[in-house]
Amino acid sequence: MNAFRRDNSQAHFLRAKKSIPGGVNSPARAFGAVGGDPLIIDRGEGSILFDLDDNRLIDYVSSWGPHILGHRHPDVMTAVEAALAKGTSFGAPTELETELAEAVIAAVPSVEKVRMVNSGTEATMSAIRLARGHTGRDKVIKFAGCYHGHVDSLLVQAGSGALTHGMPSSPGVPAGCASDTIALPFNDAATLSDTMDQIGDQVACVILEPVVGNMGVVAPIEGFLETCREVCSAHGTLLIFDEVMTGFRLAYGGAQSLFGVIPDMTTLGKIVGGGMPVGAYGGRAEIMDSISPDGPVYQAGTLSGNPLAMACGLATLKILRETDPYPELAERTSRLVAGLDQAATEAGLDHVVARGGSMFTLFFNPETVTSYDVSAKNDTERFGAYFRGMLEQGIYLPCSQFEANFVSTAHSDQDINETLAAARSVLAGIAG
Repeated sequence: MNAFRRDNSQAHFLRAKKSIPGGVNSPARAFGAVGGDPLIIDRGEGSILFDLDDNRLIDYVSSWGPHILGHRHPDVMTAVEAALAKGTSFGAPTELETELAEAVIAAVPSVEKVRMVNSGTEATMSAIRLARGHTGRDKVIKFAGCYHGHVDSLLVQAGSGALTHGMPSSPGVPAGCASDTIALPFNDAATLSDTMDQIGDQVACVILEPVVGNMGVVAPIEGFLETCREVCSAHGTLLIFDEVMTGFRLAYGGAQSLFGVIPDMTTLGKIVGGGMPVGAYGGRAEIMDSISPDGPVYQAGTLSGNPLAMACGLATLKILRETDPYPELAERTSRLVAGLDQAATEAGLDHVVARGGSMFTLFFNPETVTSYDVSAKNDTERFGAYFRGMLEQGIYLPCSQFEANFVSTAHSDQDINETLAAARSVLAGIAG
């Protein structure tokens, strides 16, 4: 392998810091948690990224999830090029947005109508506004460790008790924006039931990632999702699944189709846009009919449903529907996870490896991660050493212990073999 180079990336990052806060347009891209400066990516092809120094990198970030088909899939590129030939945006309805809406409705069990937006954050923000407007209630229950975008009312941390109201976890978020948000422990069905018994008639919605991807991959324990459904139905509260990450990733119908628990509303993003900026929220028709212009709850967007994004998402979903890559993705991810587990075990490192479909996380933690409190015990210093070592070996991982890794259909057996060879070397090194 050629020596890993950073000169061009470092020079450009210094330039970027002069005009962009922190040199990045999302803090998730900063390397502060792992040390060093981010690489500046030049191009992608299949499972591989190349940076400005022409380092070849096997990509498990996948643009944080959207590229389930890998970078520059030829059918997706053809669809985008055809849309581009007609224009970029019209601020008016097009056939493509209706076709993508129909594809989402056909795929996702909970969705009878859907509204396109431009990001996952916009989707969750709009879904919560709709839930409040539709129910006439103000309170929202979320779960610690579930990230739903940088929405003011959801940037909260859990308090010491089940009914502790959220306090803002970011400057710039007024206390009033968070005062009606209650954060509970993920996977704690008893606390949710008790809370809803006390204040259920005030709660507009319960929102959660059915499989969490933002404190590392954390699956629901048996019965937790069912309890969420039962208590929401009992109290007239809307259940929202944030499937921005899991939608079209764990299965074509999302996590809800795997677990058989159907929410009232679903938020989508990432894969639904195939790598373009797209979000969506949908649900039962009677709920969605409360949104403007049919109903009184206002939400709008100049670039929502723009034809380039719709073409990219529609082409991606068409390929997923017709090829059904999910069994092969699960098998390939399982092999990778088993190899990582073996390598960490042989190195004598405390760890667990979690997998959900083609999502996975190697936790430097001896305890199975089921909640934020457990995930907070991860050895982040050791993860930083692992990240840096893997990067030097040409393996591009999320730059945080608390993020999911993604496998795409473009990842080959050779990619997996190279990744495991690198992991064995790096893990043995950091154990010493």
